[in-house]
This record gives sequence, structure tokens and C-alpha cells, in this order.
Amino acid sequence: MKKLIALLLCVLMVLSVFAGCASQSAPASSESSAEASAPAASEETASSEEAASSEEAAPASSGDKVVKIGVFEPQTGDNGAGGKQEILGMQYANYVQPSVEIGGETYEVKLEIVDNRTSAENGPSAAAELMNRDVSIVLGSYGSGVSIAAGTYFANAKIPAIGCSCTNAAVTAGNDYYFRVCFLDPFQGSVMASFAMEEFGAKKAYVLSMLGDDYTVGLAKNFVKAFEAAGGEIVADETFVEGTADFSAYLNNAVSGGADVIFAPSAIAYAPQIIEQASALGVSLPILGGDTWENSAISDAQNGTDMQVFVSTFFDENDESGLAKEFVSGYKAWLNGNSQNLTNNGGNDVVAAVSALGYDAYMAAVAAIEKAQSTDGTAIRDALAGLSIDLVTGSLSFDANGDAVKSTAYIKQAINGSFQFYKVQSAD
Repeated sequence: MKKLIALLLCVLMVLSVFAGCASQSAPASSESSAEASAPAASEETASSEEAASSEEAAPASSGDKVVKIGVFEPQTGDNGAGGKQEILGMQYANYVQPSVEIGGETYEVKLEIVDNRTSAENGPSAAAELMNRDVSIVLGSYGSGVSIAAGTYFANAKIPAIGCSCTNAAVTAGNDYYFRVCFLDPFQGSVMASFAMEEFGAKKAYVLSMLGDDYTVGLAKNFVKAFEAAGGEIVADETFVEGTADFSAYLNNAVSGGADVIFAPSAIAYAPQIIEQASALGVSLPILGGDTWENSAISDAQNGTDMQVFVSTFFDENDESGLAKEFVSGYKAWLNGNSQNLTNNGGNDVVAAVSALGYDAYMAAVAAIEKAQSTDGTAIRDALAGLSIDLVTGSLSFDANGDAVKSTAYIKQAINGSFQFYKVQSAD
């Protein structure tokens, strides 16, 4: 019995020891948690104080007030090369003038760039993306088809858009929110028809455009109309389908039809093939293109051949009048200061006309925002309608349709790997 009692006492003593250990370890664990959480709480407080400090300091920062300009341009697809050059002009303009004054406050101008991938099918989704980014005005696009497709989206959202080089008349027709800084296809078609007749004494012309491309088909029709109105004959007005690689049959049709010139306002992706294949076939007819042809891919294709290649365009980098000279020198320095800029420009520092137009479109947008003293789309639209400003490509004002008032175009020749100014041409 005594042994049993002694055993029970031992068990009780052991249990009391474990209980004591447990009661001591619990406070230690709580203290440890308190010590661990204290620094965390301290860091959180410090972080909150820093955030509060940043918010308090924000009004003094130029980055606090922001107005967004949407860039609606192709970076991929058939027009990707031209789209990148147009974007470069806008980016340089943003570098030159990165802010605007509204209501006595400085607003940072931020570019929101969306790739519309060249095609009309992708235009609406790219436009919707820009609306989601809360832009106040849109610039673009290179390519009329995708601009036409997006136009109603901009109008419905009451966000104005400024086309840079989209020349099809339908871009602005019936759309109070679409403007443009370039000349139109009816004018450009007339310019090239006049040039063909005056320069080459052309009485017959062959015309080639891409089926389904609003820009090329529209420009071709305007050339045909002007050429025939002046007494010329169109031996054939043909179209090729997207993805065509062999143009020999078309070129042979031009020769067999007795054409004096070929007018082929295609996208950049096809122009080099037309030129190279014409040279290989021994076609000696002058080939005329529209504004999209002013690209190094075209001058490279002509280089080393006897082909006579001429394009109509909006600007010449050797123009020393007005704001042009200062723009060209600054733009070249900016291009050469960044290897990616040079790559996007085709690997050189040649100033493409579409880059000058991109620059002008940005400057017109900023001027309209400042005139409106607002970031509201309708207010900016109203300011654009009455805008009159001197820009790199000349004085700018808009007619009742939102189109730039233009009277002449530049004609350039692709020769020896570059474009050289040839003459100033009117539509008469």
C-alpha cells in the first residue's frame, strides 16, 4: 500500500513539473509573437507614412496631373513599318513637348500606344482598348481601312481623333470627331495623274491596287478619274489579292496594253516585289506610287536597278523653310541617340514624311487641349475645329469635314538607295 502511495506521489510530481513547463512556455511564446509583430507593425506604419508623404507631395510633382493621348497605329502586319515611323514622330514630339498647361496647372502628356495590326478587323478592338485607357484624344492611323473601321467607335465615345497619313476621304466623311493633317486621296490621285502627264507625256496608264484595301483601291480610283478627265486612257485597272508574291502577269499586262506609266499604290509589303520583278522582266515603264511608298524598303528595292520610281508625299527633309529645318536636325539627333529608334525607322536616320506628320498631329492635339483648357473630348474636338497653327509640314487649319487644307504635294524619286526630292506638284 505504501509503495502504491509512493508511486502515485511520484506521478503527481512529474505531472506538476510538465504543467509548470507548459505554463512557463506559453508566456514565452506570446512574448516572442509580440516581439516579431512589433517590427512588422513598425514597418507597416513607416510604409503608410511614406505613402501618405508621397500623396501629400504629389501635387508638387509634374507627374500628378496627366492627360492621355492615344496612339492608334499598326506595329505589325503589312503596314507595320510605316506605323512605326509615324509613332516615332509622335514620340519625338512628346519628347519636345512633354506637358501642357490647363487651368494654371501643368499636366504631363502620356502616350498610350495600341497596335491595331494593320487590318480593319482589328481596328474596333484596338479603338476600344484606347477608350478603356481613358484617353482624351487619339492619333492615327497609318492606313485608311483601319481608320475607317475605328471611326464610329471614337465618335460614339466622343473622343476626337487626328489622322496623320490616312488619306481616304471616307475617314472623316460624316464623322465630326475625326480630323487629319495630311492631304486626301482625291487630291493625291490628281497630283500623280498630273505628274504622269506633265513629266512623261503619258497618254496611257496601267493601274494596280490590292483588293479589299480601302487605301490602295481608293487612291487607284482617284488616279483613274483624274487621268481620264485629263484625256488619258487607262489600259487596265487591276487588283491583286493579299499575299500575292508573283506580279509578273500584271506587269506583262501593263506592257502589252501599251501603257506609258504604271500606277501601283500598294502597301509597303508588296512594293519591293513589284519593283524587283519589273526590273527582272526588263520593264522600263516608270512606276508611280502613293505616300506609303516613301519607305527604305522601296528605295532599297530600286537600288542597283534602272527602274524609275516616283512617289507623292507630304514632306521633304531638305526643306529649310518654316519649322522644318529645326525639326529635321533635332529629330535626327534623337533617332541616333537610341538604337531601337533607328531600328524602328528602318535602320537609318532618314526623316520619313509620315514621321513629320506624326509630329504635327501630336502638336495639333496638344495645341487643341491647351486651347480647350480641358481634357474633355468634346471640348478638344471644338477647339480643333477652329485651330490654326504653323507646323513642320506647313500651316494647318481644317475645313468643314475636318480635313487639312492642302494645295501641293512633294514628288520624290527612289534612286541609289534613297529618296531624292524631285519637284513640288499641284493637282492642276
